Amino acid sequence: MQYAMKLDHLTKDFGSFKLNDVSFAIPGGTILGLIGENGAGKSTAIKCLLGILRPDSGDVELLEGEGLTAVGYVPDECPFADQLKVRQVGAFCAGLFPGWEDALFAHYLEKFELPADKKVKELSRGMKMKLSIAVALSHRPKLLVLDEATSGLDPVVRDEILDEFLSFIRDEDHAILISSHITSDLEKICDYVVYLHKGELTISGAKDELLEQYGKLSCTKADLAKIDPAFLVGTREGDYGCQALINDRSAFRRSHPDLPLDTPTLEDLMIFTTRGDQR
Repeated sequence: MQYAMKLDHLTKDFGSFKLNDVSFAIPGGTILGLIGENGAGKSTAIKCLLGILRPDSGDVELLEGEGLTAVGYVPDECPFADQLKVRQVGAFCAGLFPGWEDALFAHYLEKFELPADKKVKELSRGMKMKLSIAVALSHRPKLLVLDEATSGLDPVVRDEILDEFLSFIRDEDHAILISSHITSDLEKICDYVVYLHKGELTISGAKDELLEQYGKLSCTKADLAKIDPAFLVGTREGDYGCQALINDRSAFRRSHPDLPLDTPTLEDLMIFTTRGDQR
């Protein structure tokens, strides 16, 4: 299998926070969603990937040696000066990226309905994000890296951008790494999921397999008390019942055929893993 990117035993220690021994890879033609709470280490991992931070140990391998010129990066905030006009952003970026194509940038401006003569400061958040994505795509990258790029956008704009990402990975040489708090977006488009919690890799794998592996249980306190603790990732107990995340759905069904399980969401995996065993 050809990989667009690999992190191998990556560690970065800031003293107050440590990204600890994190490894994952992105196969070509796929989208990997990086999830986790604020401060979990998502941005640290991305900055190590991009060479913004130097890891204390571990390796980063990009695109079989092609390096950062083949990476398009979209941060959570538009990086361009407020006084620049949209067309001037293109002229500026043409001098930064060896593979820049003016015609392709013009194509994305038209596709995203971005006015070339407007200043960056006059654009809405959604339009600024579209501009950042247009820039990232206009030097024909093979790996697109997005750090909370869809946060704060309205659902219509998010849906339009997600469609663009799906179009991008139709080429099997292309791949996307996207971190986001909006786990419902990632469920729509991601093939793989990596979950970081307090700098540690907690869950990783193919999204559909993970959601099939785990189960979400709603039951009474009496039912919960009868369940083997080995099945329980986390539980939440309320006044009217209990919920639990089960870690082996098939085995649980054989042991407890009378207790129905629902398919969890990515948000369920996060909540029960980090905040389980709470009343």
